[in-house]
Amino acid sequence: MRICIDIQPAVAQRAGVGRYTKNLVEHLGEFTGTDALRLFYFDFRGRGLSFPAPQAEVHPFRRIPGRCIQQAWKRMDWPPFEWFAGPADLYHFPNFTIPPVSSAARTIVTIHDMSFFRYPHFAEERNLRFLQSTIHKTVERADAILTDSRFSAREIAECLNVDPERIHAVHLGVSPECQRASPASIDSLRGNLGLERPYLLTVGTVEPRKNLDFLLQVFERLKAFDGDLVIAGMCGWKYEAILRKIRSSALSHRIHYVEYIPDKDLPALYSGAELFLITSFYEGFGFPPLEAMACGTPVVSSSGGSLAEVLGNQAIVLDTFDIQAWTQAVEGVLSDTNLRQRLTSGGPGHARTYDWRETARQTWNVYRQVLS
Repeated sequence: MRICIDIQPAVAQRAGVGRYTKNLVEHLGEFTGTDALRLFYFDFRGRGLSFPAPQAEVHPFRRIPGRCIQQAWKRMDWPPFEWFAGPADLYHFPNFTIPPVSSAARTIVTIHDMSFFRYPHFAEERNLRFLQSTIHKTVERADAILTDSRFSAREIAECLNVDPERIHAVHLGVSPECQRASPASIDSLRGNLGLERPYLLTVGTVEPRKNLDFLLQVFERLKAFDGDLVIAGMCGWKYEAILRKIRSSALSHRIHYVEYIPDKDLPALYSGAELFLITSFYEGFGFPPLEAMACGTPVVSSSGGSLAEVLGNQAIVLDTFDIQAWTQAVEGVLSDTNLRQRLTSGGPGHARTYDWRETARQTWNVYRQVLS
């Protein structure tokens, strides 16, 4: 069995699909046995692969810039992916769509969520047009579809009229490095970021789907919390209005926007927070609240998308965007010692049930099922 994975997302981006692809291929090698695993990506500038890929053959393509090939795929649906990646029994595309392949090729695609379908007004326009023009052809081409949660599996079946038997929900993992940081690490990070007061935290791309406007309203109405709010995450799309609201807030002097936090510093950032908040309208999985739980930080979350499924009963999950309900929930966790202790002690164990090795094992089983 020869498996080829398009790892371009892991080369091109640090978060989201890139993180999924990177962690998956780092753990798949354990399950290959005598089978062959090939990792393909475009590397015209010769930068090489920046992470380990045990038991895998890395196959960069350097003759033509990848963006030129991708434009040809978008405009002509040609040439076939195999021309660049080489022959394989099965090709896995982890980033929503399948490029042109020969009719004989077996393919699997990972569709992480259907946010672009449910909330198109929140999406970046160019990416939205591309997904809308290719997603139906992708699901027709795919021999199987992977996704990150049972919720997303139901969404794909409903939105794209796909037989549920073709969809496989495989939960993602939490890095074992994401755990409670030492007091010294927390103090160092707080000093570097100028966080002298207690703080509430949210982490994620700054974009409309994250519903940060609502989070600001909740923070502004908290009466029993004398501290700050930290918003950490890169700017995505349609972020300008969000940043303006942060700057114009009556509590702007208590709001810290941090655009980039290195992965190595995230555990200290999570661990130092009094509470982690996520007010997202829709998530296909949701890494940050699970990572906060792994660090022993209580979580208050919306039920948007898969969040209720993923967080379970070890977080406070609200199925409403009523400001009063959210204010009471946040103040309740901050003031109720027993509730806070339950969330702090139960969160790490729950987060550890999400293991990248298990993600890789289940994914490899889907490969074998498609080829059997």
